[in-house]
Amino acid sequence: MTRRPAVTVRVPAKVNVQLAVGAPRPDGFHPLANVFLAVGLYDEVTATDAPELTITCEGPRSGQVPLDRTNLAARAAIALAALHGLAPDVHLHIAKDIPVAGGMAGGSADAAGALLACDALWGTNTPHDQLLAICAELGSDVPFSLVGGAALGVGRGEQLTPLPVGGEFHWVFAVADGGLSTPAVYGEFDRLTAGTAVPAPEASDALLAALRTGDATALAAALGNDLQPAALSLRPSLAATLAAGTAAGALAALVSGSGPTTAYLVKDADAAQRVAEALRASGTCAAARPAVSPAAGATVLTR
Repeated sequence: MTRRPAVTVRVPAKVNVQLAVGAPRPDGFHPLANVFLAVGLYDEVTATDAPELTITCEGPRSGQVPLDRTNLAARAAIALAALHGLAPDVHLHIAKDIPVAGGMAGGSADAAGALLACDALWGTNTPHDQLLAICAELGSDVPFSLVGGAALGVGRGEQLTPLPVGGEFHWVFAVADGGLSTPAVYGEFDRLTAGTAVPAPEASDALLAALRTGDATALAAALGNDLQPAALSLRPSLAATLAAGTAAGALAALVSGSGPTTAYLVKDADAAQRVAEALRASGTCAAARPAVSPAAGATVLTR
């Protein structure tokens, strides 16, 4: 067989500008009102024809990424191949720039990237709705990683409605030492809310309006993450990081998703540089990265 060319897909990180979490369902998942915003920190996934499925990875903390079939990117290739009656014979190389286990959907991004890269490599031309269905089977955040932009996710987060965004929003992301397990954070949420009436999750009208108008100050006032108390309970040191970003002039600060990455909404690019420098100097985080949202979803860079 003639070796086919490689395909590289760039896929963005996400921040949850609202993460409203309900009580666990009978299947163990939590109902969500999850307002996703894709941000300009990216992984790249390159798919190349190979005798069998293999995975390699480079970048910060890449040693923490599994290189077997438990990897979400590998599972995406396997699912797409099964849909089309193919063997998943592909080499997937992941270049990481999204924090690993950081609450910014890096693993989900890699799955969406692998899915789109393999579809292009194999010429299977899978309809978008079928790609989204595979994404939903792989994980709650994977569909959004494919589409990017801004969206409201309900159910367990996989049922998406695109949202209009009226302008750019500037962020700084503080990367913590080590990661946090998403299941552990949800488990801590359940422990902290045990015996209380957990309200049904609903998207904030004020937050959706702020996105629509591009008003950073209004968005800052409406940000929310129901998992933040659980993340802070498991990683109390994050409180100092949040305080350092706020003291440096961020409009608002919150834990990104299940953490431990923390997110700081700022006024503009200059403010982002100032807050990032202050966070780096504070000694409360491993790194601080400015980024802009919204960002495009999974995008083929080469064919």
